[in-house]
Amino acid sequence: MIIEEHYRKLEKLYLSANVQQLFSGSTIAVSHSKSEITLPVDPKYFHGAQAIHGATYFKLLDDAAYFAVASLVTDVFIVTSSFQINLIRPVTSGTLRAVGTVRSVAKNLFVAEATLYNERGKEVAFGTGQFMRTAQPWGSLENYE
Repeated sequence: MIIEEHYRKLEKLYLSANVQQLFSGSTIAVSHSKSEITLPVDPKYFHGAQAIHGATYFKLLDDAAYFAVASLVTDVFIVTSSFQINLIRPVTSGTLRAVGTVRSVAKNLFVAEATLYNERGKEVAFGTGQFMRTAQPWGSLENYE
């Protein structure tokens, strides 16, 4: 399989996931050991104090780290096995950008990190996750095409 084709299929898989209906306007770019995801800030993501809820930070960080790892795994679906998140500052407007990179590769366990930036390029959160291979082939997923 051509690796660039795998990256495009991963991008389509991300954008077609049902949960993306809740995160409109999101973009993704996958490359070798890296992914970048953007999301325009919308008040629908706010908690009671009118700033982005931590669940949105987590989703962007986990997804960015996940797809960085997925860029390296061309045969089977992977899953997040753990993820540690650190919130640094609130966000109330602009566009968020999550950048994920792979830190460690083993036979069945991968470690990746992600950093979330506001539209001024200031770090607002970061996280580190562990990801595992499954037995499910990418090709068995409906939107991996």
